[in-house]
Amino acid sequence: MNLPNKLTMLRIILIPVFVVLFEFENIPHHMIWATVVFALAAITDQLDGHLARKNNQVTSFGKLADPLADKLLTISALICFVEEGVEFLPGWVVILIIGRELIVTGIRMIALTDNTVIAASIWGKAKTVSQLVTIIAIMVDMILADFSIDLFNWGGVHVMLILIIIMVVLTLISGVDYVKKNWGLLNFK
Repeated sequence: MNLPNKLTMLRIILIPVFVVLFEFENIPHHMIWATVVFALAAITDQLDGHLARKNNQVTSFGKLADPLADKLLTISALICFVEEGVEFLPGWVVILIIGRELIVTGIRMIALTDNTVIAASIWGKAKTVSQLVTIIAIMVDMILADFSIDLFNWGGVHVMLILIIIMVVLTLISGVDYVKKNWGLLNFK
């Protein structure tokens, strides 16, 4: 197994670590540690793809496992936020994101039946970055709230709301783009 694939596997392993740290409030500074683990996992996402392309180590496993790891990481965090009752992240946003991820994963599975592996598009990559940035910002906001610091509400403009809107728009655009580009793979007969 090459280094990019090992980094993808590390990201998958970090997901339950993140969830445990997020959920168990009796762990000292649990939210800080959860944020650090999530950020580390997010960095592996950027690093594994870069190394795979740079060192000509792109594999079918990486093309499939990397986006799956991204989806698992993102969905885990979003579900934790819903459970925590994050006020500016409505449930419909989480449902929209999970729905998009399931549709894209379904199309990838169909493509596999034709021995076709679909790489992520620029819209998919932008969507992933917006999700990772938004999730980290939400966790930082949660940490700062413990100290009564409202870093993301400047002059009545709630930065968190803007990040969530960007995340939703990129999720929709990337989902529509993905379906449109791969419509021919769907056989309705």
